[in-house]
Amino acid sequence: MSEGFIEVTSAAELRALVGEPKPRALAKERTALHDRDIEWLAASPYCLIATSGADGTCDVSPKGDPPGFTLVLDRKTIAIPDRPGNRRVDGFTNILENPHVGLIYLVPGRTETLRINGRARVLRDAPFFDRMIVKGNRPRLALLVEIEQVFFHCGKAALRSALWDPSTWHPDALPPYPRIVKDVQHTEETLEELERYYGAEYLDRLYTY
Repeated sequence: MSEGFIEVTSAAELRALVGEPKPRALAKERTALHDRDIEWLAASPYCLIATSGADGTCDVSPKGDPPGFTLVLDRKTIAIPDRPGNRRVDGFTNILENPHVGLIYLVPGRTETLRINGRARVLRDAPFFDRMIVKGNRPRLALLVEIEQVFFHCGKAALRSALWDPSTWHPDALPPYPRIVKDVQHTEETLEELERYYGAEYLDRLYTY
């Protein structure tokens, strides 16, 4: 499988290939939230959280809620509510072993992203949980992130992929999700049962434990 592969094996080799970053790329890092960062968090309904366990295995977990779901406690601290899901808690388990996290915040239609790196803790309660109630759902858990690094990432990846251009969207090129689930994993449910589970009532269960 690796025949013909030429691997990069050192930081010096990597730097020789890609060159030096522009001064602006280095200078954009901050250690606390700017007003513009806070505005971005208020507009963002979706983020990706990267974690790594003690053994180095990695996970990236999506989080989403109405815009502004990330609570800004101060310019160095944010909180992200957990909502009912598949109960795997891969990311939370990693954080219990290794607190370092990386977050990417998206705003629909914007090609740029906001990146936050820091150290996280898993909380089972705090006074601010009452500020994260959505549709009557008070989170059972929340991620508290102490910010160490924050910066905006340019939109080249989204521009290259035409991510937000509706003319590039072809969701029907893939089978419906119930069909994918049935094909890729063993389930006792029939395809018809999976179609009902992921059907119209699925939206009604988004905040139900």
